[in-house]
Amino acid sequence: MNEILVLYYSHHGAVKQMAQLVARGIGEVGGVAARVRTVPRISTVTEATEPAIPDSGAPYVELKDLEECIGIAIGSPTRFGNMAAPMKYFWDSTGGLWMKGALAGKSAAVFTSSSSMHGGQETTLTSMMLPLLHHGMLIVGLPYSEPELLATTSGGTPYGASHVAGISSDQPITEHERKLCIALGKRLALIAVKLARP
Repeated sequence: MNEILVLYYSHHGAVKQMAQLVARGIGEVGGVAARVRTVPRISTVTEATEPAIPDSGAPYVELKDLEECIGIAIGSPTRFGNMAAPMKYFWDSTGGLWMKGALAGKSAAVFTSSSSMHGGQETTLTSMMLPLLHHGMLIVGLPYSEPELLATTSGGTPYGASHVAGISSDQPITEHERKLCIALGKRLALIAVKLARP
């Protein structure tokens, strides 16, 4: 069975929930399964380290996960209009894959959560696209044929799924946001399968 990597970093839990919804959408496509992984936190204190295996939740990603999967969805909270440092740190370690073109031609999608409506969701989504484009991946977005994209008053963009978590990160994922996460996963899987055919 083909797998699609759903790679996320989540600080307060919203991006983790979104990752699960994206994975659900992937699972709606026959012959495809989601492989859910996360990245460890990083610290400005160089002596601080995370355990080699997370105490709970998704396992940490390994470079082989990117090679083995036919597509990738990455999610990160918004940090000043950019992806969070742990996700960026991971992508900075993928130079070896870039050198051999291991990800070229695979499909990819992005998703994010921010505390405010205008908290940099779209720039975060495009910042996550940059390493994917450098790897030669093909970006999958959300078309306006998804009715929730036209109706949402919270998260949701054509660049990828998004969520407005609120200043205290306590706002639940709305019905529109939920449907757009699932739609993104399904669309990514459908395209990934077509691209992976010999």
